[in-house]
Amino acid sequence: MKRNTLFLLLTVILLSACSKSVKFSPEFKAQTTGRYLYHDNDVIDVFYKDNTIYFNWREGVIKPVVMDSNEFFVSDLYAKLRFVKHPETEVFYLSEISKDNEDLITYDFIKVADDYKTPRMHLKDKEYKQAVEGFLAIKKKDSTKDVVNEGEINQLGYRLINDENYDDAIEVLKMNVAMFPESSNVYDSLGEAYLSAGDSAQAYKNYKIAFEMNPRNTRAQNIAETLIKYQDSLKTKD
Repeated sequence: MKRNTLFLLLTVILLSACSKSVKFSPEFKAQTTGRYLYHDNDVIDVFYKDNTIYFNWREGVIKPVVMDSNEFFVSDLYAKLRFVKHPETEVFYLSEISKDNEDLITYDFIKVADDYKTPRMHLKDKEYKQAVEGFLAIKKKDSTKDVVNEGEINQLGYRLINDENYDDAIEVLKMNVAMFPESSNVYDSLGEAYLSAGDSAQAYKNYKIAFEMNPRNTRAQNIAETLIKYQDSLKTKD
């Protein structure tokens, strides 16, 4: 691992030393500025400051090494990229330059609308309906893709509970139920969010499902039984 890291560092240093000073035309900058879909849940934003090109990827701004007027080495991706326009659709792409055949044109990362959002971006912006629809669409397209992790969403939900942001916690944990309906744990967690928010009816409903799916979850059973007794006592008082 250390040897690979050292090799990458030396490569970046050598390429940086070879970085060219290129004058990008206003037309080139206008055509290539924008958002490119790296994969279904990840984007690369390309922008310019004066005559310097930058890539914003995974919340980090990268200044690529300029190899030529349309050839850039991006160390974080460990790849050489160029901009290409599809001859039929006339849509721009970021194309990864093949190490074996630099003349080969591929259409790897399509340019999308500037306001395009991945499911993860929708989640960050608290647009839960769009987020879960996007995650489910990706899972349907390729069920082997681990684009979202049940535990990751669960942790986010519990952070929101701890912050007493119960409305967002419920929405986040409802996403987990939609994406992982066969998991007992997602119902247990949603039950806790409802219980923390003071909604005993929804808390009971989800704890009951959690116990029915996993009879060893005696905690869920005990809470559900306590809640039903509490609801019965309220009815008696009425």
